[in-house]
Amino acid sequence: MTTQNENHTLPPKTCSVERLVTLEGDVKKVLSGEKTATRRNGRYADPGEIMTLEGRDFVVDRVYSQSLGELTDDDARREGFENVEAYKQSILSIHPGMPWLPQMRVWVHEFSPVQK
Repeated sequence: MTTQNENHTLPPKTCSVERLVTLEGDVKKVLSGEKTATRRNGRYADPGEIMTLEGRDFVVDRVYSQSLGELTDDDARREGFENVEAYKQSILSIHPGMPWLPQMRVWVHEFSPVQK
């Protein structure tokens, strides 16, 4: 399964780690520990990079590609949602008119709080 394969040669980033989590609701979920991953249609961070939210640091642990069709309820919970359907509805509300295509690939960024 592609979600379990580590990508040892990642393509260039398409954005910066500062843009990885920006929505207020998502920031709150990260700060509370409800959200430990985010999916983007581009690559925003390298493993080991630090994302700072409201003065708290989070390290990007893994970055890999996944198709929307591979998304599981466990993946959705790491995104801060109850299940895939709740995650899907949230994404479609943020991006009106975007189709949800099972073959569409996204970049998964998994992160955790920096232990000081």
